[in-house]
Amino acid sequence: MSYCSVIPSMQPDERRVLHSNYHDHHYGFPIHDDNELFGRLILEINQAGLSWETILKKEEGFRKAYANFDIKKVANFSETDRECLLQDPGIIRNKLKVNAAIENAKTILQLQREFGSFEKWLESHHPKTKVEWVKLFKKTFKFTGGEIVGEFLMSIGFLPGAHDTNCPVHAKVLKSNPKWVDQ
Repeated sequence: MSYCSVIPSMQPDERRVLHSNYHDHHYGFPIHDDNELFGRLILEINQAGLSWETILKKEEGFRKAYANFDIKKVANFSETDRECLLQDPGIIRNKLKVNAAIENAKTILQLQREFGSFEKWLESHHPKTKVEWVKLFKKTFKFTGGEIVGEFLMSIGFLPGAHDTNCPVHAKVLKSNPKWVDQ
């Protein structure tokens, strides 16, 4: 079953509302703000091995812990900041994932200097197959495997498949000009 078709039957109501908000307003829609792109990458990395619901419930905790996903601030996190993250119950306290967020912020700063923005770096490599994207991300970023890269790119409109074609949100996503339409 697809994400689109399973949400209406989710129980309890709070769970359905949590997933519906993400599905209806975020999933598959292009993101043009580098900090928000970075934030989505952090969330996708942290989902590895866990449910997406766990990440959605902790989204505000991630936003707070990672300086509202401010790339420059996270890239400059100190060892003390890193240790604080590992003690923060509002996020996933996994050393590899915390380290990946900080190192990936540093990488994104380099990409911004070279390409003007993280989004422009993504656009400069478009279009690619999922396999090609995974290879590029593994070479460029920390803690980015096939599922993480696929979901990240689908969630920001670079790869198709976020919504069933008969899902009403699919038409809204199309109106927002996702990159996958250009393939």
